[in-house]
Amino acid sequence: MERIYKTMRNTGAGCIAVGVIMVLTGLTVGIISIVNGSLLLKRKSEIEF
Repeated sequence: MERIYKTMRNTGAGCIAVGVIMVLTGLTVGIISIVNGSLLLKRKSEIEF
């Protein structure tokens, strides 16, 4: 029975760690997207096709 609890504890800790990494990655990608979008809008008069 003790092995099961240790496995569950390790799995729970791993899931929390992966969740934190995903939140930080998502936040970083979102900030980069906003910055790039604002730069495109700022310079839209300079873009020619």
